[in-house]
Amino acid sequence: MEVSHTMETEELMTYLQIQLYHPQQASKALYRLLPLDARHKHPAEDPLMLGRDAHGCTFALADPRVSRKQLALQAYLTSNSPDMLFSVQNLSQKGRVTVNGSELGYLERAELPNKALVRFGEYEVLIRRENGEAKGSFEVEFGVLAVPPSREVGVPSMVPVMDTGSDHSTNGIPPLMSHGPIEMDETIMYQSCSMFLS
Repeated sequence: MEVSHTMETEELMTYLQIQLYHPQQASKALYRLLPLDARHKHPAEDPLMLGRDAHGCTFALADPRVSRKQLALQAYLTSNSPDMLFSVQNLSQKGRVTVNGSELGYLERAELPNKALVRFGEYEVLIRRENGEAKGSFEVEFGVLAVPPSREVGVPSMVPVMDTGSDHSTNGIPPLMSHGPIEMDETIMYQSCSMFLS
């Protein structure tokens, strides 16, 4: 990766690499509103919001199943560390957001480690942070992954949660099962068990 510097102070900026995966990304233009594979400077005091609302969010996904405002990344500093740190906040009232397997309810926050797997709906988002010296801004770059990052990170697969607010099951079969198995055997076992318990 290239090293990026601010023009005024020559300080190295903190860099967030945000890589997205969705099982239908090849057949749908989900990322057409995102500036892929290009670094963008973002003011540290402003939350970086991601959702489907291109006017209300910093970056938007072209997916009607994503909440208008899905999540926010907020930079912050502490007196204990010279590094710019980040938290993620769930802005969706209907959908779940998980960070490395821990679920966040509506408006709940979690600290992002240097490498984190964030999930919402069928999306898996791998976020990596590289520390810099600049405090007023940071850089963000979006990319697309060909395979689910959960395989690399080692977080178990989970049943994706749709953010539609309605049940679109087909003959009592959850929508994802009607299209065949997803990722791992644990997912199939979980879905099969939940069908019998219903």
